[in-house]
This record gives sequence, structure tokens and C-alpha cells, in this order.
Amino acid sequence: MSGDEETLAFYDREGAAYADWSAPKGEYAWLEKFLSMAPEGRLLDYGCGGGWAAKRMLDAGRKVEAFDGSAGLAAEASKLTGVNVKVMRFEGFDAVARYAGIWASFCLLHAPRAAMAGNLARIARALLPGGLLYLGLKKGEGEARDSLGRFYSYFGREEIERLLGEAGLRDIDVREKQGGGYDGVPEQVMHIFCRKADG
Repeated sequence: MSGDEETLAFYDREGAAYADWSAPKGEYAWLEKFLSMAPEGRLLDYGCGGGWAAKRMLDAGRKVEAFDGSAGLAAEASKLTGVNVKVMRFEGFDAVARYAGIWASFCLLHAPRAAMAGNLARIARALLPGGLLYLGLKKGEGEARDSLGRFYSYFGREEIERLLGEAGLRDIDVREKQGGGYDGVPEQVMHIFCRKADG
């Protein structure tokens, strides 16, 4: 989660309702793919929202950590998972060579575009060699607020591929799909998988 106070206030206020809405009603193919591809070791639900992904990781027998910038969402995630979910903003993330996989699902889009390179560098530093990153983003240009007041950054495919490469991530696989958010507006989204270089 970014330091945007209006966005954080929204998720604090809407935490329970958003957590209920965001949890898939059935199997979520992108998370199942992440679980099948991630090496053995600890996983991180980065910007975890209501914690549904962390819960699935735990159910799959994985060791899981989680954090979110919204205290309201972190509380919902802790309640769902039993994990001590940290309240932390992206810029405070400072782990080094700790995770076999990081799941960052439609959370980094709340940080300013100018912060993406630094955020990806911190994620790469936190991954073990060969570690897997899943990144969900909305496709587009610039920055904007939605009708609910939430701040969003948008990226093009070539741009995010370049930023991931500069962060030391490779085997970049981008899948573009139609998606829709909590505000009900349809948008193009990108589901991205990549790995940290082995060394």
C-alpha cells in the first residue's frame, strides 16, 4: 500500500466489505499457478488486502508472511489467516533474501509511478535466487483517482517489462486480460510472473 492517505482511509473504512468482495468465490487460477511455480520455502503476501491469498497459501501447506498498509485490511487478514499480519507501507519493506515467492496482487498500483522502480528493487532484494514474483497491475498510462477516491498508477506492458528487468528479474511472462475493480469499472489488467536471477 502506498502512503496515499485517502486510499489508506478508504481501505481502513471499507476493510470488512472489501475483504468479502475481493475473495474469489472459487479457485483463483493465477494463485494456483503461483503455488505450482514457487520453489519450496517461505512465501509473502505483499499488500495482502483481506488475506484470502495468504489463507490459500497456508492451506497448501506453505509458510506464509503478510503485510498491508491499511490497518483495517491487516486486521481482516489476521482474523482470516491467524497470521500476525504487519501494518507496513511499501517503502518500509526491507527484507533481504528471505522469500521463495512474493505475491503482489493489484497493490503496487496504489503507489506513485515514480516509486515503482524502488519498490521492484526492494522486492527483488527480498527474493531468494530463483524466487518467484507474481505482480498484478492495471494497464494504461499516467496516474488517476477512481470514483471512490483511490489513487492508481497505470503501466504499459513494455514499460513494466523494462522496470522488472532493471530490478534483476527475468523470465517475464505477461498475460493481459479484461478485469474489473471494486468500483465496477471494467479495465485491462496484467498478470505477470517473473523470477529473480539465480546468482
